[in-house]
Amino acid sequence: MSLFDAPTDALRPLAERMRPRTLDDMVGQRRLLAPNSALRKSIESGRVHSMILWGPPGCGKTTLSLLLAQYADADFRAISAVLCGLPEVRQVLAEAAQRFAEGRRTVLFVDEVHRFNKTQQDAFLPHIERGTIVFVGATTENPSFELNSALLSRCRVHVMEAVSVEDIAIALQRALDDAERGLGGRGLRIGDAQLRLIATAADGDVRRGLTLLEIAAELAEGEGDAEATTFEATITDDILEQVLADRTRRFDKGGEQFYDQISALHKSVRSSNPDAAVYWLARMLDGGCDPSYLARRLTRMAVEDIGLADPRALQMAIDAWDTFDRLGSPEGELALAQVAIYLASTAKSNAAYTAYKAAKRDVNEYGTQDVPLHLRNAPTKLMKSIGYGKDYRYDHDSEGGVALEQTGFPDAMGERVYYEPVERGLEIKLKDKLDRLRAAREDARRKAGRS
Repeated sequence: MSLFDAPTDALRPLAERMRPRTLDDMVGQRRLLAPNSALRKSIESGRVHSMILWGPPGCGKTTLSLLLAQYADADFRAISAVLCGLPEVRQVLAEAAQRFAEGRRTVLFVDEVHRFNKTQQDAFLPHIERGTIVFVGATTENPSFELNSALLSRCRVHVMEAVSVEDIAIALQRALDDAERGLGGRGLRIGDAQLRLIATAADGDVRRGLTLLEIAAELAEGEGDAEATTFEATITDDILEQVLADRTRRFDKGGEQFYDQISALHKSVRSSNPDAAVYWLARMLDGGCDPSYLARRLTRMAVEDIGLADPRALQMAIDAWDTFDRLGSPEGELALAQVAIYLASTAKSNAAYTAYKAAKRDVNEYGTQDVPLHLRNAPTKLMKSIGYGKDYRYDHDSEGGVALEQTGFPDAMGERVYYEPVERGLEIKLKDKLDRLRAAREDARRKAGRS
């Protein structure tokens, strides 16, 4: 019996029955499994290595692992980090060690490997080193963050991509044509446009696409004429509307996709691309992201990337946040979209953000510097007698409203420049004023003989 056969084949879902049996049967992963790629050559020669397969759901991680075992003539064992603990892992490893002693290799597929803790991950290390198992870990999360360095050092990481609409459509058509394992020979009819709708709704997940097709086929057959001599079932637009009504896009509220998408939103705002910004906002809201989180991030963008080039942006972000809190979803989402568009469209400056970071560096470098005496308050006679407030110049009484010769920094530091306005938005005017003031202060200090 092959790795792909089972006595209850008719009871298995379409996606399982149509699992590819050769590398040529796989759809997608054109880069990873190209004819002359290193991985493909390794698999076809049977010289497989331990690896981490990193990619979204339904991209072929399990199938590729099965094919590894098939091409290497090895036993295949699969466990899930969601369902197994350390005792189960040790048992599977002991069985693999026994087969290894008998001259048989084992491809051990660990699904959702990122859910194992460090101790559980470490349990595989000696077996990988001795060659007892060919370890294949599957994860939807970034291995750099979720897997320990010891395991990563013993495995190659292969990045798998979401399968394109075109490739999913190919897999769906194969299922429709295959009379042995698929839906062939059942008189099903479906148009190319409708097939593509299913492929699009699959959202990069071949398994999901085949499941949607199977549900649509069952509904179509249920509506057919059972007394007809030649039975034909048509997957109509009405059937597809039922099947695809509640589909959701791929989104993990705490995983890699989440952080990729918030990064895309932030960078689209920074790049002054309102169209991309509102697209990523809509994607995250559609995926179930907490709108309050998005409101907080938009407020951060107003501070970090717009800054004093347009001070109105911060107030607009806070107002949008407040509006959402008052209206809720879905009405309040429009306020978030509005502020995302405005933030992306208005003038940008990170000068205040950069100034604050520079000031923090000096705080760390110079430590606890004393406040200069002239800047200290002197509410008592004692404090006045020891020099608190001595030589302080009240700026409003000075020419131009600024006491130019007076420093605001600790003596050990000298005058510093952190804030350097850009020549965009309101900061054009701020830059002009500060350039004049800084030059005048330098001139006044020079005349007073101060460095």
